Amino acid sequence: MPVAREWIETHAAQIAAVAERETEALVAVSSPSGDAAAAEQIVAVASALAPAGARIERLPCSTPEHAPDLLISVDGPGELKVLLVGHLDTVIAHDAFFPPRRSGDHLVGPGTADMKGGVALALGALRALEGRPELGEAALLLVNDEEWRSGPFVHTARFADFDACLCFEAGERTDSGDDAVVVRRKAAGTLKLTARGRAAHSGSAPEQGVSALLALAEAAQLVASLSDPQGPDRLTAVPTILRSGDAINIVPASGDLLCDLRADSLAALEAIEAAIPNQIGGASIELESQRAWPGMDAREQAAPLLAAASELLGRPIVASERGGASDASHFAAAIEITIDGLGPCGEHSHHPDEQIELNSLFPRSEVVLALLDALLIGVSR
Repeated sequence: MPVAREWIETHAAQIAAVAERETEALVAVSSPSGDAAAAEQIVAVASALAPAGARIERLPCSTPEHAPDLLISVDGPGELKVLLVGHLDTVIAHDAFFPPRRSGDHLVGPGTADMKGGVALALGALRALEGRPELGEAALLLVNDEEWRSGPFVHTARFADFDACLCFEAGERTDSGDDAVVVRRKAAGTLKLTARGRAAHSGSAPEQGVSALLALAEAAQLVASLSDPQGPDRLTAVPTILRSGDAINIVPASGDLLCDLRADSLAALEAIEAAIPNQIGGASIELESQRAWPGMDAREQAAPLLAAASELLGRPIVASERGGASDASHFAAAIEITIDGLGPCGEHSHHPDEQIELNSLFPRSEVVLALLDALLIGVSR
């Protein structure tokens, strides 16, 4: 067996042998985004799974009042600097949490696919990189606010001189069963609309009121009508949360509407804001862009690496794209080779039936290690 292939197979087997238990340990801690105490618990678990000789650092989180993010690093005598990226927070609240359980060849539990299974593989990859003479630094950044970030992402500049970024969101396969990785993602934004009308008694004088609820309902229809997923920008505009009204017998005087916007570029999202009038049905409309995630397109830059890794692995690694946002997008603007979707295969993210396929742990570990080995070999040439 060639040396490169032997390194991949040996370490993939080691990663897969413990990834199930490590994923289970991570999932067993309920860590909804925004709970600082829960974040400290999951950080403690992830730190305990770090390589023995790794440096452990805590970095300020992008979102105020969140627990500091976790950085685990190993050094080597070489030149390659690679960043591994994941997140420890989930969207499942404590009252909906349940312990992880096995169901056939699946591990079911909140955050299994998004993305504690990916974190387990990233920790394994970090251990595998120890001792490689081509390595200069391997850093694993695990953030605590990916699922609901309210501030600008703060970590890009620190890693701008790294050679590659690998992000461990859930993996996928093509229809023909080939392993796929994500090299293109949409830009994403959250748009908040606030309506201000006038209260009135809904029984005796409803005509004296100006309904913020009806204004927002009309605004929601307008936003939805602008969605054009098959258009040139692949724009999706989806109203997701509407809150208005304080009592059953009062015309609602105020309310909020949240909309999820996705497109190939942030500029396309700005067109949605421009199309919303500042008054609807007599109610004033105020707009607030709550978060904006850039798009990612590393198809051209990643192609040579995918080809080299496919040759090392002896089977194809296929470039794919995804509409969901990821921290990989923030790094793609600064780190030329950025690849995502390196976690185990799974489904039902953000859902009570979220799960990963346990039989995907070994092949997905092979994919990660083939990419890393191709990077290391490339640096040594």
